[in-house]
Amino acid sequence: MTKEISGNNVTPPVFFRLAKLWGAKVKNGRIDIPVSYGNGYFAGCVFNENIRMLILDYKLKEEVTIENPEINTPGKTILFKFQHIHSGLSSKQSPSVLIATSRFNTDEVISIQEDTSSVNIEVTSPYLEALFTLSQKSPVLQSLSQNTQPLLFEQLISPGIQKILDEIVSEAIDEQFKWVFRKIKAEELICMLLMKLEERQETQLHPLKGKDVQAIYNIRKRILENIDEPPVMKDLAIEANMSATKLRTLFKQIFGDSIFEHYQQYRMKEAVRLLREEGLSVSEAGYRLGFSNLSHFTRVFEAHIGMKPKKFSATR
Repeated sequence: MTKEISGNNVTPPVFFRLAKLWGAKVKNGRIDIPVSYGNGYFAGCVFNENIRMLILDYKLKEEVTIENPEINTPGKTILFKFQHIHSGLSSKQSPSVLIATSRFNTDEVISIQEDTSSVNIEVTSPYLEALFTLSQKSPVLQSLSQNTQPLLFEQLISPGIQKILDEIVSEAIDEQFKWVFRKIKAEELICMLLMKLEERQETQLHPLKGKDVQAIYNIRKRILENIDEPPVMKDLAIEANMSATKLRTLFKQIFGDSIFEHYQQYRMKEAVRLLREEGLSVSEAGYRLGFSNLSHFTRVFEAHIGMKPKKFSATR
C-alpha cells in the first residue's frame, strides 16, 4: 500500500535550500522569488513515497547552483519534465517532455537555470511497474519501468497533454484541494504519455552515455538553427564523431523519429509560425524555409498540418 505523506514532509527538501539562499519563505509548498533575484515562483509537493511534482515558472537575474539534498535517497526514479510549456509556437523551443531514468537525473548539484517554465513529475520504478502487466509492455515501457539502464526520451507535447498542463498551472482551485487536484492531473499526464511512448517501434534500446546524448542534442540544435537547409547525414556524423548508423539509431531512440522526419516536423511548425505570427505569404514562408518548389512546400505542409498553407493563412 502506498503511504501518503503528511505534515512538513509534503514540501520538496530543495525548496528550503532555495528559501535560505534567497531569504524567502516557503508557504503552502510555494516560494515566490524576491524581486532582487528575479521574478516568478517554484511550487511543489511530495504526494506520497512514489510520486512528486514541481511547477517552475520564473526568470532569474543569474543562474543558481545548489547541493542536491536528496542525492543519497535510495530507490530508482523516473523523471518526466514537461518543458517550454509557455513558449508558444517557436520551432526551437516547442513544448516537449523529457523522460529520464535515474542515471540522468540524480546529480550531486542542481543547476537552477535563468529562465524556466516547466512541470516536473518524478515517480518510482515500482509505481510505474504497477501500472501495467509485464506482458502488455512495449520494449520502451519495459525498459523505462525496469530502470536499470541510463535512458533518455523526448516527446513533443500533444494538445491534450498541453490542456492538462494548463489546468495544473492556471486552474483556480481552493487551497485545501489544490494539490489533490494536481496529483490526479499528474497521474493523468503520466498515463497519456505512456500511451504515446507505447506507440514507438524500437525493439531494442541502447544504454546512453552522457557524451553521446550531448552529441545528439548538439546535432539537433544545429538542424533547428538551420531549418532552411536539409540535413546531410555524412556531415552530421562527422560533427557528432560517430558513425552514421549509430547517429541514426540513437537519434530515433531519443526523439522517436528519424533525423529527416524530425527536421521536417519542426520545419512545418516554423512554417505555421511564419504564416500566423509574422503574416508572411505562402511563397515567402516557403522560400524562407528553403523550398524552391512551392508545390512541394504545399504538399509537405498539408501532410503535417492537415490543410494547404493558403487555406491555413486565411484562417489566421
